[in-house]
Amino acid sequence: MSTTTTVREFFDTYTRALLDRDAAAIADLYAVPALIEFPDQAIAVADRAQTETFFAGAFGQYAGVTEARAEATVIAGTGHSVWADVTWYHDGKPAERFVYQLVRVGDSWRIAVLTPLDL
Repeated sequence: MSTTTTVREFFDTYTRALLDRDAAAIADLYAVPALIEFPDQAIAVADRAQTETFFAGAFGQYAGVTEARAEATVIAGTGHSVWADVTWYHDGKPAERFVYQLVRVGDSWRIAVLTPLDL
């Protein structure tokens, strides 16, 4: 499978979990440990429950969003790690942009580092 296909399939799964507001499924898509690198604040994710709790509390900011799409461009990759520049579209409009580092964990891929970018 190509790296582009791997990233596309990963973000299709991630998008479904986000739209379903399924914090447990989202947490399953994050590596432990992971790093969320926000401006002026880095969050070191030490366990899966931390990710699940974060997303369960964050769904309110997306109230009313019924359609989301991730447009991903692979910017680098190896056999164990892939970096993707992802723009999220909410209800057809660009809304957020991040670089994700995905790492292979067994037979699956997980988010290890998340860094927000300007749109």
